Amino acid sequence: MTDTSEHTGKRPADTRNTGPGRLLIAVYAIFAISATARAGYQILTKFSEAPLAYLLSAFAAVVYVVATVSLAKAGRTWFKVSLVAVLVELVGVIIVGALSLFDSVQFPHETVWSAFGRGYAFVPLILPILGLIWLYRRRPAAPAA
Repeated sequence: MTDTSEHTGKRPADTRNTGPGRLLIAVYAIFAISATARAGYQILTKFSEAPLAYLLSAFAAVVYVVATVSLAKAGRTWFKVSLVAVLVELVGVIIVGALSLFDSVQFPHETVWSAFGRGYAFVPLILPILGLIWLYRRRPAAPAA
């Protein structure tokens, strides 16, 4: 099937949740579930050992949930929510990754984003980059004037 946007100059309809987008959403969903479970367990059982790290794990879980839901929904507003969530994720991975390496006292225990996601085969670092590429390629057309 040929993409008519090449011929008309228009972008296709909102197709973020089709094709490879479904795989992206599935990976985000897996991270949403695992980060939520991990943060919940850490906060309930050993919060006093590393409160900053565990609160950041909970924050990461919220970001993954928002990204998952917003990527699955169509529309300009959901696109913007997706963009913000994925950007927050990327900034979070970079900041927490760097801090966890240079200030290990504050991060005595791992978070999802520690060491740039090393504990998760660096998927937390790669995922937002892929997400931003996908969002760029599937960005909504500018509204008609």
